[in-house]
Amino acid sequence: MKRDYLLIFITVKETPEMEMFETKNIRNVCLLGHGDAGKTSLAEAMLYIAKATDRLGKISEGNTVCDYDAEEVKRSCSINATVAPLVWEGIKINVLDTPGYPDFEGDVLECARVADAALIVVDGKAGVEVGTETSFDLAKKMLLPISFFINRFDDPEARFYKVFDSLREHFGVAVCPVQIPMIDGDKVTGFLDLLDFESYIFDSATGDYLSLEIPEQFMSIAEEYRNMLFESIAQTDDALMEKFFAGEEITREESVEAIHNGIIRGEIIPVFCGAATKMWGVKTLLDTIADSYPRHTAKKTELDALGEDIPIDKEGDVCSLFVYKTVADPFVGKMSFFKVMNGTVKKDMTLTNTRTGLSERLGRIYIVRGKKQEEVDTLACGDIGMVAKLNDTISSDTLTNGNADIHYYPVEYPKAYTTKGIVALGKGDEDKISSGIAKLLEEDRTISFRVSKESKQMLLTGVGDTHLDVIAAKLKNRFGISIGFVPEKLAYRETIRKRAEAEGKHKKQSGGSGQYGHVKMTFAPGEEDGLTFTETVFGGEVPKNFFPAVQKGIEEAMQQGVLAGYPMVGLAANLSGGSYHDVDSNEISFKLAAILAYKDGIPKASPVLLEPIGTLAVTAPDAYVGDIMGDLNRRRGRVLGISPAPKAGSQIVEAEVPYAEMTDYVVALRAMTQGRARFDYETVRYEEVPMNVAQKIIDEAKKNA
Repeated sequence: MKRDYLLIFITVKETPEMEMFETKNIRNVCLLGHGDAGKTSLAEAMLYIAKATDRLGKISEGNTVCDYDAEEVKRSCSINATVAPLVWEGIKINVLDTPGYPDFEGDVLECARVADAALIVVDGKAGVEVGTETSFDLAKKMLLPISFFINRFDDPEARFYKVFDSLREHFGVAVCPVQIPMIDGDKVTGFLDLLDFESYIFDSATGDYLSLEIPEQFMSIAEEYRNMLFESIAQTDDALMEKFFAGEEITREESVEAIHNGIIRGEIIPVFCGAATKMWGVKTLLDTIADSYPRHTAKKTELDALGEDIPIDKEGDVCSLFVYKTVADPFVGKMSFFKVMNGTVKKDMTLTNTRTGLSERLGRIYIVRGKKQEEVDTLACGDIGMVAKLNDTISSDTLTNGNADIHYYPVEYPKAYTTKGIVALGKGDEDKISSGIAKLLEEDRTISFRVSKESKQMLLTGVGDTHLDVIAAKLKNRFGISIGFVPEKLAYRETIRKRAEAEGKHKKQSGGSGQYGHVKMTFAPGEEDGLTFTETVFGGEVPKNFFPAVQKGIEEAMQQGVLAGYPMVGLAANLSGGSYHDVDSNEISFKLAAILAYKDGIPKASPVLLEPIGTLAVTAPDAYVGDIMGDLNRRRGRVLGISPAPKAGSQIVEAEVPYAEMTDYVVALRAMTQGRARFDYETVRYEEVPMNVAQKIIDEAKKNA
């Protein structure tokens, strides 16, 4: 069977290019942004210019370093986060490429957890999109220094000044230009470096550039935006502020240091521009990352699971790793990607998993670039690596040779609400589904799998429809398991609303000893979720030793309601009388008599259908609140209230909504709000289904019976 998911090429000899780098010479940069903004193309250009690859891969040709999964090649978009290290001017830059589609947010959060800076890629034609906003919010939440790269200036429809103004409008005056394009008509002829105050003409074949004086026609715009840059630089330091307003020159060294400090403190959000597929602007971007982006130790401390600070000691004896991502590879086995949070990691080390208390021997350690691995002996504090075949380690685990109470702050994965039933498509696949999904659960913490107690249906939950489709593809590509999706069979319940008398008699005579059981029952709404069984038998009409059989018969009958076959809940059943036969009566006879009484009495007790009801909290910009409330009304929801959200300009709509109306809510809410809203939902109780809705459910159940 052909497997085309991963082809791993392992270089067991350490190359000079990737010898251990000191912490001060390591940069971990997470590429964020809206889907199709050009993150992977930018990563590809960075790798090629730094000579980490010998060709410039293209998404359209399916040969990029970061998008190597079969599904990524097929879909022409990133679905997995990848790490791709390169070396630029003696600095090791770990480029963390992330998906832009919201279904794969879990991978984005994993990379953001170990990044030391965020580079948000913006489409120069589309401008600020939903993914731009969510990326900025995530970076702010994770306390990551932020930069922007406005991409696609090889497209004549790209508009720098419009996009730049929009960035400032959305994200504040900390947004400042470092580079701007030279635009002649609709064509970009080069770029202006505002720090060195010169123009660059880039070579699309190599990414190299020719430095020239700024043409006279662009001098005015260059001075305007250079002044904007130096005003931002001056605001990072009182001495620089004095020099700026006194008209004194701020040196390049002072500027680079100020940009570095400003980026770290969030006082400067630099904006670069270029065209990733043409490699325009990428060299100057790499220069700034090497010169001004922070190292791991810039923040001095790391957060533990309780939000407390843990000091970073890069040269200490204590080695601590944080496992941020896991990949289940069918050939290599489980691959654990980690960041060295403290000290230095060496091959063959034995560390303790602080979650389990168990020891893990690292064996060989690797750096990974896309699908290629390279073995190394050591990795310094702040670096990113991979180790294979850890037995008891999962994503968000901490490994250390020091204090076993260290638990680094875990990745906060999004809640998943898209659930579908699974059916096996291939012969013998049903028995393999659970084991295959169990392996994928190790690498994707946003999915969940269970078998419904009521319907016996296998259920898979993911972040969205595309996410589930990709999970199905991974099962096929990696493990040869073919699955299809069907709608989830919802967990309805049945109950009764009034009291009813009933009688059940089971009598069978076929020669020899027969069967005889006779019960009189009263059914009524119960106070407990299940069965409340009582007896008020007088005169020995039913011997006590048959009471348990009667109760068991009712419990078995309750597995199927009389309306649509859903389990009966909230039932009180009282055994009030009956009769027996000295020879023919036995437990099975009274159990069957009780079932007959159930079938006789429940239809007379006003049976009703119950459905799960949940609490919903939707956080959305003010402009969408009206549409959200109208949609909830159409979904039989009850709006409970509206309150201000922590983020300015947004509100939280709280409501109660039937679970049956939530099956497509992920897709509907994205469409309604252009992806700007989020929600939480939790089932809390069951309520009676309105008659018009209940009848459709009952008719459907009878049709499928």
